[in-house]
Amino acid sequence: MYVIWLLVGLAAVAVFETYWRFPASELWKVTGTGLSGGASRAFVFLSFSPALISIAVLAIVVDRLDDRLATLLGVLALLLCATVAIPGVQTPNDLDAKWSNLPAVVSVAIAFGLTVWAGARGRPERVRTTKAGDMARLVTAAIALFFAAPYIAAELGFFLDGVPVLGWVFQTSVRRPETPGSSFIHAAVHHGHHHGLDGFLLAVTALLLSRLLGGIRRKGLRTATAAYLSLMLVYGLTNMANDLWSEQVVKRGWTTWQIPDVLQPKPSLAWAAMILCAVVVYYACWRERPLLGRR
Repeated sequence: MYVIWLLVGLAAVAVFETYWRFPASELWKVTGTGLSGGASRAFVFLSFSPALISIAVLAIVVDRLDDRLATLLGVLALLLCATVAIPGVQTPNDLDAKWSNLPAVVSVAIAFGLTVWAGARGRPERVRTTKAGDMARLVTAAIALFFAAPYIAAELGFFLDGVPVLGWVFQTSVRRPETPGSSFIHAAVHHGHHHGLDGFLLAVTALLLSRLLGGIRRKGLRTATAAYLSLMLVYGLTNMANDLWSEQVVKRGWTTWQIPDVLQPKPSLAWAAMILCAVVVYYACWRERPLLGRR
C-alpha cells in the first residue's frame, strides 16, 4: 500500500518542482509561476488521479480497520473523492487551483491517514495471488512504464532527446501544432504533468491493489472494489493511449484521427467500450479471486 503512496508523493513533488522552475509559457493551461505556480499545479494534481486512487485504497484500509470511526471517515472521504466527477471541478483547459479542488485533496489526506492507521492498528495486509498472476501484472506494468517514459521525463522537466532508445522512439522536444492545422505550436510533449501520467499511476495502482482483493472480508465490498479496479485499469490505459496517440502519431502527421477523449465521464461510444472492457477484465481476472486465478 505504501508503494502507491510513494508513487503519488514522488509525482506530486515532481509537479511542484517543475511548475516552480519553468515559466507558464512552457507548460500547459496554467498562469502561475514560481512557488505559487508549483503549489497550485500540485494541488490540482492531487485532486484528480490521487483522489481516484484513494477510492480503492479506502475500501481496503477501512476493511482492515473494522472500526466505526474508520468507516465514517471512509464514507466521508469517498463522498469527497466523488466530487472529481462533478462538471466544472476538473477543467482540462484551466489547470490553476480552484476551491472546488479542495474536497478531493482532503479525501486524499484522509485516505493516507487511514492507511497509516491501518498499518499501525489494523489487520495485516493479506496478499492472495499466483505466480502467473504476478507475472501478468509485471509484464503489464513494464509495458506501461515504457510508454510512460515521455511523461515521466516531462514531469521532471526534461526531454528525451539523446536518451538511448527512448529518444529515438519518442518525439518530445520537436515543435508541432497542437492539433492538425492549428496555429498553436509548442513541444510535442510539453514540460509538466500530462493525463498520460495520470493514466499510468491509475493502471499501476489497479495492478498492485488487485493483489489485496482476497483479503477483503466483506463480499459486497470485495466485489465492488474488484469492479472499480477493473474500470480503473481500463480507464488508466485508455488515457495513456489517448495521450500517446495524439503526441506520437497525430503530431507526426501520420493521421488526423484521434483516440476519443475519455478523461471525464460522459455518455459516449468510447465510454461504453471502456466499460465493456472493464467488465471483461472483471469476469476474466478479478471476480472473486486475485488476478488470473486462485492459488
